Amino acid sequence: MIKIAFFDTKEYDKKLFDEYNKNYGYNITYFKSILNIETAPLTKGFDVVCIFVHDKIDEQTLKILENNGIKLIALRCAGFNNVDLEHKGNIKVVRVPQYSPYAVAEHAVALLLNITRKLYKSYQRTRKYNFTLDGLMGFDIHGKTVGVIGTGKIGKVFIQIMKGFGTNVIAYDLFKDESASKEIGFEYVSLDELYEKSDIISLHCPLTPETENIINKQSINKMKDGVVLINCSRGKLVDTNSLIKEMETGKIGGVGLDVYEDEDEFFLRDMTNSYKRDKNLSILLSMPNLIITSHQAFFTKEALNKIASDTLQNIKEVLDGIECKNELK
Repeated sequence: MIKIAFFDTKEYDKKLFDEYNKNYGYNITYFKSILNIETAPLTKGFDVVCIFVHDKIDEQTLKILENNGIKLIALRCAGFNNVDLEHKGNIKVVRVPQYSPYAVAEHAVALLLNITRKLYKSYQRTRKYNFTLDGLMGFDIHGKTVGVIGTGKIGKVFIQIMKGFGTNVIAYDLFKDESASKEIGFEYVSLDELYEKSDIISLHCPLTPETENIINKQSINKMKDGVVLINCSRGKLVDTNSLIKEMETGKIGGVGLDVYEDEDEFFLRDMTNSYKRDKNLSILLSMPNLIITSHQAFFTKEALNKIASDTLQNIKEVLDGIECKNELK
């Protein structure tokens, strides 16, 4: 029987994977810890490891996995920047690239509306029976220029929603989808032009060496005063130190984050009773024009069911020697 070591387990993971596994009959062992060089020895005797966004599979960890007989790394997410593919050797790697672009795109819009209409601030007030409007003035999204960095499936869904708001959408991507540009009605521009013209900028690109810290002091200085930034992609797309400094000057009008540059030890965990704190994260949380959610954008019923079903099907296809469209080469 195929044995799967499942890392960074949450209760909802176990419930869903146990249900879908009834059709596959794999032997799944659930570990709450993340997979890294310290926990990699736990994989001895297993055939497959199943990981999520905070597991770290570097060259040294890969060597341990290979020595332990691991044949396959199954990512239950779209991003794969946490796996050193260059040194994966004979280990195959699969992912779930299309679990629900709507979930992430809709969450980006939710963050945007919270920022532009100050819903989070209003909610805190009304709970205290304060129904004044002072300090709650927002602005219409309609008629604004929205810049979208990354026009994959999530980016295109976000663009469609923004077009419904009556915005002018411009976009940047190394791999242009010209047919989508014509069909949906947006224009590809250079990155500098996007920075200069956008009232709102939303990030929907993967984390690569080219995109790491794509939002930094230099790029922010090219943006309009009062620009709103949204990031539901990967935390390291944004240089946090630069973000804090430019927010303190008033250059940035608002920020919505579902990810954070150094989130691994905090996001998706209850840190209420812990004394461990991150200085930059604490500064961001204290800012009045910023809202942070805890890597929540993917978290819908539809997305979780898709992740469970596709992950197990990916495993089956690879182990059965069937070509898997979700394998990373």
